[in-house]
Amino acid sequence: MLWAEGESLILAGPQGVGKTTIAHQLIRARLGLQDEVLGLPVEPAQNGKKCLMLLMDRPAQARRAGHRIFGKDDEAFLNEHLVIWEGPPPYDLAKRTDILAAMCARAGADTVLVDSIKDGALGISADEVGAGYNRARQKALAEGVQVLENHHTKKAGANGGEPNTLADVYGSTWITAGSGSVIMLWGEAGDPVVSFRHIKQPMNEVGPYQLIHDHATGLTTVRHSVDLIEMARIKGVHGLTAVDAASALFETKKPTAAERERVRRRLNQLVEKGLMSRREPDVQGDPVRWYPAHPGFRQQVA
Repeated sequence: MLWAEGESLILAGPQGVGKTTIAHQLIRARLGLQDEVLGLPVEPAQNGKKCLMLLMDRPAQARRAGHRIFGKDDEAFLNEHLVIWEGPPPYDLAKRTDILAAMCARAGADTVLVDSIKDGALGISADEVGAGYNRARQKALAEGVQVLENHHTKKAGANGGEPNTLADVYGSTWITAGSGSVIMLWGEAGDPVVSFRHIKQPMNEVGPYQLIHDHATGLTTVRHSVDLIEMARIKGVHGLTAVDAASALFETKKPTAAERERVRRRLNQLVEKGLMSRREPDVQGDPVRWYPAHPGFRQQVA
């Protein structure tokens, strides 16, 4: 689950990593023009409701991205179901917290893209502004509007590395605290391959992934994802440890304690689903190991 009904989804990242590209694909799916985004199904808007796109950050660039994605769709359908607002909103959304919901109501929209948060509310590093914007967001959600938001990160993460925590998202803590799900995209501007991390989850974590942006078509696909069951199968009688899995999943030789724990939860969920089996260590200090849940294989290693 990446975008839960009744909760906002933030796509965060620096300039040029594909936030608008992915957001447009999600809007296209909400319009019923495609079934999936990043391999996951998207529920379309109900009862012919419209989608509102607030293109406030570089609207000309957003228009070009939209042309790549919507260019082959029926123009009459788009004119009827897609509403575009270009440039700043009529009022600062953090100061007039009723405006976002009102704009959606006037457009007849049950889905809104805010692109981007900093352009809808000025000075979002201040907590009073972040709290005001969050109130505007919550009012829209309370009216049954599904809220999708593009946002930016700080220049770099801890020690100058890749940002991968909520603290790396720019602005007041109320920006992420009021959102149900936050995705972090990272790469250089224009990179065809960018990293994807699900840093706040409404349910279980999705990814991490490497994403491929096809700049010709504007579509995004998952380059690869780690298959933990396949990894365990390759490990054979040695089994898969949390350190092995975390190293592959997070592409690091030294996964953190938090990354190892996230992987343990994921492996145990696969055990609960009957897809893997777990074996406690025979010697104290040895790691827990996971195996594919094939009956014959379990008998072999037992």
